[in-house]
Amino acid sequence: MPGDDVAALRVENGRLREANGRLRMLLQDKDTQIAELKAWNAELEERVARLERLISRNSGNSSMPPSTDDLPGKKPPERKPRRGGGRKPGKQPGSPGAYLAWNGRPDTTVDVFPQGACSCGKDLAGAADLGVRYSHQVTDLPDARAETTQYDRHEVECACGRVHVADAPPEAAGAPGTVAYGLNFQAWCVFLMVMHHVPVERCADIIESMAGTRPSDGWVHTLLARAARAVAAANTAIRALIILARVICGDETPLRAGPGPKSRKKYLQVACTSLLTYYFLGDRDLASFKGFVYPDLHGAVVVHDRYQNYVRHEAHCYIAC
Repeated sequence: MPGDDVAALRVENGRLREANGRLRMLLQDKDTQIAELKAWNAELEERVARLERLISRNSGNSSMPPSTDDLPGKKPPERKPRRGGGRKPGKQPGSPGAYLAWNGRPDTTVDVFPQGACSCGKDLAGAADLGVRYSHQVTDLPDARAETTQYDRHEVECACGRVHVADAPPEAAGAPGTVAYGLNFQAWCVFLMVMHHVPVERCADIIESMAGTRPSDGWVHTLLARAARAVAAANTAIRALIILARVICGDETPLRAGPGPKSRKKYLQVACTSLLTYYFLGDRDLASFKGFVYPDLHGAVVVHDRYQNYVRHEAHCYIAC
């Protein structure tokens, strides 16, 4: 082969190699762009799905208020078919009604007289009273504001020379000069925490909004133990009467008690009759059931929910419900 042809082939081969290198770089750049587009497309799909979920939410399928159903892009909830056989909403025929009855013994009576001047020009303040023509009753709650009462304990000297000091009132606590919350104040805190399951901090906030003064969270929490000590004798009597009953109902409810993770729960056990209820807070195990009233029952009928710890006590009869 002539030398000129060999040189031409070498030049062409170099050009092809250079072109191949450029193509490889373009191919790598294309792969990079494709990967970026895929990632971008996946992100867009996730955003679209999230937006579709948000738009599809309304007052019918979520906890959103009905006022948000009219927002742009929102799909209103579908009207649910009315259940039942033509039952009309509201009070049904024959059902007992509820109304605010007239109180025959009102707590306070306020006399209201006409004021101003008569068309003749005379002041109605001097008009003759002809008696009550109409009456209205308004039932309302009084302002619950905290009032501080100072008890000054006087000392007196008898004719014989002995000196006597008045005793402190029962609601006063501690040494002279101390300040304490009264029994009604304490009763409201216990009522909110025990009867309505209000947490300690929120209970203190409610008392502040009602009375205008806020007790500390620690003081509010100590009332639970004080209330438990106050009703200990009554609880003992209720337990004794439950044990003597012929038929009782037993139940258990898991609840969170004390600090710690949410999974740290206890059992609130209940044994009750038609008149009495006895509570017991224990762990979620058989030992807590043995610490309740069941080992002390003899021949009683216990209505329960088939929980296995009930049937492990053989001293009495069970009825599963």
